[in-house]
Parts: sequence; structure tokens; C-alpha cells
Amino acid sequence: MLDFNAPEFLVVGIVALLVIGPKDLPKAMRFVGQWVGKARRVASQFRSGFDNMVREAELAEMEKKWAEENARIMREHPPEKMLPAPVYDPNPQGAEPASVAEPDEDAAPVMTEAPALRADPADAVPDAPATPTRKPRAPRKKKAES
Repeated sequence: MLDFNAPEFLVVGIVALLVIGPKDLPKAMRFVGQWVGKARRVASQFRSGFDNMVREAELAEMEKKWAEENARIMREHPPEKMLPAPVYDPNPQGAEPASVAEPDEDAAPVMTEAPALRADPADAVPDAPATPTRKPRAPRKKKAES
């Protein structure tokens, strides 16, 4: 890009002072500054637009890779094999079966419940006092009327 150092700026400043004159130099510098600012904004917008396009292309590439990996995993592990079939209890709650024949078609199947987990005694929290012990407040003194 453009590379200016201090001696070059000094030469440009002296030439501008001689050509433009001391009276119009501030106006010219303001004009040049405005155009430099506009050029920087345009370059910034171009750069951010280019960065957005690159980011979107990378996202599309990542989505394609994720879809391929998901398809590979689904081929190796079909959904039917991942979940066990539900277990139905023909004899709910330990009742004696009336007959071991076909269950009633109108009745809804009953699923057995998972066993309840017992708490580990090592994880138990010691009992906290039911009510916190607080020091009672002293009664307020009444102000003497004068």
C-alpha cells in the first residue's frame, strides 16, 4: 500500500504550502481529509462484505461436512437399533391374572415403571436445624416528648 515517512510528509507539506498558499491550505486539507475518510469507509465496507462472503462460504462448507458425517453415523447406527423396545407388563401391580389368554384389546397396555434409585448415604446432607437461631432484638426505646 502507500508508505509515507516523515521526510516525505515534510516535502508534500512544503509543496502544498507554496502551491495552494497559506490562506487556502486549511480548506484544502479539510477537503483532502473528507475524501480520505470516504475512501476508508468504502474500503471498510468492501472488506466487511468480503469477510461476510468468506464466512458464509465456510458455514456452507461446515454444514455440508456435518450433513455427510450425520449421514455416515445414521448408516452405521440405524435408529431402530439404538432404542430398546418398551416392556409391557401383562400383570400390573402384582395382581393374579384372571386368564393367561389374550389380553383385552380395548385395554391400554401398561408399561412397567423404572426402578426407583436409592440415595447414597455418603451423599446425604446432615440435618440442618429447623429454624435458624437468631438473637432476639432489643425493644426500641421511645423518644421522649419535649
